[in-house]
Amino acid sequence: MSRTYHHGKDRRIRVRGVKRRPTDLRRLARALIELEYQAAQDQADAEAEHRARSGAKGRKPKGGQA
Repeated sequence: MSRTYHHGKDRRIRVRGVKRRPTDLRRLARALIELEYQAAQDQADAEAEHRARSGAKGRKPKGGQA
């Protein structure tokens, strides 16, 4: 909110900030952890899918069995 007061030639402008509640750091931390967990899960799924595709293309099994 701002108001302008006119007193002759002088102008005074008063600006008041909007009151906001402080940031909930615990909630923010939980959200960031959840995002990182989801990103790690997506990466692990993508790597597993890549391994499954490349492993199915004629690789011989380990252990000397034919």
